[in-house]
Amino acid sequence: MEIILKEDIIGLGYKNEIVNVKNGYGRNYLIPTGKGVIASESAKKVLAENLKQQASKLAAQKADAEKRAEALKDVVITVVAKVAVTGHLYGSVGPAKVAEELAKLGIEIDRKIITMREARKVGEFEATVHFHKDVEVKVPVKVVAENEEPKAVEAEAPKAEEAPKAEEAPAAE
Repeated sequence: MEIILKEDIIGLGYKNEIVNVKNGYGRNYLIPTGKGVIASESAKKVLAENLKQQASKLAAQKADAEKRAEALKDVVITVVAKVAVTGHLYGSVGPAKVAEELAKLGIEIDRKIITMREARKVGEFEATVHFHKDVEVKVPVKVVAENEEPKAVEAEAPKAEEAPKAEEAPAAE
């Protein structure tokens, strides 16, 4: 069944896009909730006319999305979580936690436009932020153990102190 989407649905498509879905999904969810309409010939003509009229508005939205994406270009998110002895997290890190961490950095993003596989272990993951159908940004997410963070900082500090001493010794000779 062909459906014209009336709003963005992550994983399916974007507003004013024609998508193929199973009949039950279209009839029982998309159409009754107002998220889509059946893509008949007349509906397709109306869509084409609306897109012509909104071309400048869509270009402005895309430019705004690109500007917001530029702010996330070099951002790396570090999430501190409680971890069991086996290395598994108590709970998980998902899009809501990523949005919360971005808010701490001063970047307000709705969690609904972020997609990410739930992180259930310590490691490095990737979240995708969908600003516009043509503008998506990949944000690296590092999940670290709550009790290991101070150890990592302490391990780096002695290395930094040893480096100047090693440089001073040859200079003294």
